[in-house]
Amino acid sequence: MADEATRKAVSQIPLLKTHAGPRDRTLWPQRLKEEYQALIRFVEQNKAADNDWFRLESNADGTRWTGTCWYIHELLRYEFRLEFDIPVTYPDTAPEVAVPELDGKTAKMYRGGKICLTEHFAPLWARNAPRFGLAHLMALGLGPWLAVEIPDLISKGIVVHKEGQAEPAAE
Repeated sequence: MADEATRKAVSQIPLLKTHAGPRDRTLWPQRLKEEYQALIRFVEQNKAADNDWFRLESNADGTRWTGTCWYIHELLRYEFRLEFDIPVTYPDTAPEVAVPELDGKTAKMYRGGKICLTEHFAPLWARNAPRFGLAHLMALGLGPWLAVEIPDLISKGIVVHKEGQAEPAAE
């Protein structure tokens, strides 16, 4: 179960109304507009709570998304690239978020750096589709995954802060 702060944050993300995926050429632009509005609202609310932790942008047709996410641990910022494609069965199927530079570093990840969301997030998405969108994916999928996995990877020495990495010796 999500904690009260998470519930409050997610309740402020607008639910989406248009049931359309990328194959629906007539309704997809409306769905995409709703996605952007929800993402903007989520980012604004995160900034207001001093909890800004990701940036996203899409290709022209809104089917490929890339960006960065970061996690603050012991006052150090760990930043990672993220990417995902909108599945053809969206919004009935959630996108698979990939954090490529963490590929193979944790058991809670699939080939290609796709994070594991099947146990906790997938049933939640299924119950709330098509009302959930990309902002919900970030808030209830990637955010909690980062909060659990990154501190564990840091404690094991698998993820090292960029400033803490040894610089190659100049010859």
